Amino acid sequence: MTAPRPAITASMTLLDTVHAHPETEAVFRSRDQEAGVCLLCAALFESIGTMAVMYGLNLSALLADLNRAIARTDSQG
Repeated sequence: MTAPRPAITASMTLLDTVHAHPETEAVFRSRDQEAGVCLLCAALFESIGTMAVMYGLNLSALLADLNRAIARTDSQG
């Protein structure tokens, strides 16, 4: 059995997050409409925490969804 991957945190950039965990792309894309921009286009080099503030997103909910996405992948693999 493989160890779970480290949790995604607010200090990680969107680029680093999607690079390490490709399954998180769908989570970021699901917030595009709420943010009013393509987050992976406009905030790729920002930290998740900074991006959430910039676009008025709920950071706690976003982090929960991102970590749920990687946990789901871990449990399937």
